[in-house]
Amino acid sequence: MSEAAVPKIRIRGLSKRFGDKLVLDGIDLDVMPRTSMVVIGGSGSGKSVLLKCILGLIEPDTGSIEIDGTNVLALDRAAREAVRAQIGMLFQNGALFDSLPVWENVAFGLLARRMVSRGEAKARAVAVMAQVGLAASVGDLWPAELSGGMQKRVGLARAIAAEPAVLFFDEPTTGLDPIMGAVIDGLIVDCVKNLGSTAIAITHDMASARRIGDRAAMLFHGRIVWQGAALELMESGNAMVDQFTHGRREGPIQMELRK
Repeated sequence: MSEAAVPKIRIRGLSKRFGDKLVLDGIDLDVMPRTSMVVIGGSGSGKSVLLKCILGLIEPDTGSIEIDGTNVLALDRAAREAVRAQIGMLFQNGALFDSLPVWENVAFGLLARRMVSRGEAKARAVAVMAQVGLAASVGDLWPAELSGGMQKRVGLARAIAAEPAVLFFDEPTTGLDPIMGAVIDGLIVDCVKNLGSTAIAITHDMASARRIGDRAAMLFHGRIVWQGAALELMESGNAMVDQFTHGRREGPIQMELRK
């Protein structure tokens, strides 16, 4: 197998149970280098748990997660931290620190992990902010002073500040109007391309999924029921995917009533 054919992220047999609820049920997924994978699915389908397992925030019950051919689940704590340092994350709600000015939010990982000087960290923050369309003056503002779209940009700047090899995006357009959502998606595509990173995004936004994804996969009841090109999401030929992407009430996916 050629180097180009080796997945950047390779997941096999990944399972996770919380009590009696099986959330992930034998997930197999490959994400090739320098590509973006979008994972879709309804609430409770396991998308966030999958992301947290890859990040190392949740320990799966069974299976393997390989990054660059190394099973990270078999590594010791220090080695896992080294792998995690190569991952950038854009959280759904921004997850900015209210007590820190914008530039320190952007440079947080650099200051915490790399022990760079504050001057170097601020210079890097300003440079990265420019990449997402934010003026240097924004760096001295507080998160509460920013609009939702600007907070997303700050979150994206923080995610790419350390030039990570892997980027994760958790519902990147949630809470944004359609135009700002398209702007954020465009910035994500540009950042992933410029960094040469590999990306995984989870989203309910089908327009966003097609804009930022090269490939797409759908989770249902903890299993991947379809994989294909992101541009084929609206015409997949899979009954579950078609119902979900078109928002149809009738179909194989039925809402479960809580007793």
